[in-house]
Amino acid sequence: MKSIDVLTQDNYSLSVHLFEPADPNHKLLLINSATGVKQQIYFSFAQFFCDQGFTVITYDYRGIGLSKPKKMRGFEASMRVWGTVDYKALTNYIKTNFPNQQKFCLGHSLGALILGMNEDSKMFEEFIFVGTQNAFVGNLKFKTKVEAYLGFGIAQPLSTKILGYFPGNWFGLGESLPAGSAFDWQTLILNRKSTNKLLEKVKDYSKDLTQKVFVIRAEDDAWLTEKGVRSLLEDTYPNMRPTYRLIKTSESEKNEIGHINFFRSYNRKLWNIILKELEVGGRKSED
Repeated sequence: MKSIDVLTQDNYSLSVHLFEPADPNHKLLLINSATGVKQQIYFSFAQFFCDQGFTVITYDYRGIGLSKPKKMRGFEASMRVWGTVDYKALTNYIKTNFPNQQKFCLGHSLGALILGMNEDSKMFEEFIFVGTQNAFVGNLKFKTKVEAYLGFGIAQPLSTKILGYFPGNWFGLGESLPAGSAFDWQTLILNRKSTNKLLEKVKDYSKDLTQKVFVIRAEDDAWLTEKGVRSLLEDTYPNMRPTYRLIKTSESEKNEIGHINFFRSYNRKLWNIILKELEVGGRKSED
C-alpha cells in the first residue's frame, strides 16, 4: 500500500492509497466510498483484491478522513463537488497512469450515486454496487422512514446550521460532513427525485452508462430496500445492465452485514462473491 496525494482541478489535495500487486492481472479497481466513511474501512478489502492481482485505489473525498481540512466549520464541499471534481480527479489519475488496465469501479452507497456526475465513468468495464439505492423516504421501511424524517428534517439541518458542518458522529452516521454535503444528503432522502435531483444540478451523464453492474444488497441493511435499489437502476441508471444479488445474514461469519460491515475483515469470505464476478467479467472481455 502506497499513500499519495492527487490534486483536483481546483487545487485541493485528496488523500489516496494505491495497492499495487506483486503479480498483476492488469485489472484495476477503484473504490468510491460511502457518505462519511473513511477509506481505511476499505483497506482490508482492497488488500484482498490486491493479493488476487488487482491494482486497487481508495481515497477520501474532500472534508472526509485524511482529506479533511483543519477547520470544518464553513468548509465548502458538497456531494456534487465530490462527484464532479474529486471523483473526476481520480479518473484523470487512472487514465494517465493506468491506460492499459481493465478498469472496474465499486460504488458503496453514495459512491454509486456520483457515477453519473463524471463522463469518465464510461471508461469502466463493469460496476459493482454495494448497499446503494435512491434513498427517498418513500422507498424506506416504516421505522427507518420515521428516523429519516426526524433526522434529516429536524436534527441534521438544525445542527448543521448551528455548527457550520454536520456532526455525523453524534448521530452514528460516520464522519462529520461539510455543510454542503449534509444538505445534499438531505435532498437524497427528502426529495422524491432523490439522486436525480442532485444530477439536475450538474452535467448529467447517468443515461450514457450502459455497462454491466453487479448490485449487492445485504438482508440486514436497515436503510436499504429492494424498492429503493430498483428505483436507482430503473430511474437513474436505466441503461445499465444489472444483476442483483441479495446476501443473507446466514452467509456472514457473524451473521452481520448491514450497511458498512460487508467490508469488515470478518466478512472476508463474502468478498469472493465480487471476486468471482470480476474474474468472470474480465475473462469474457479478453476472449
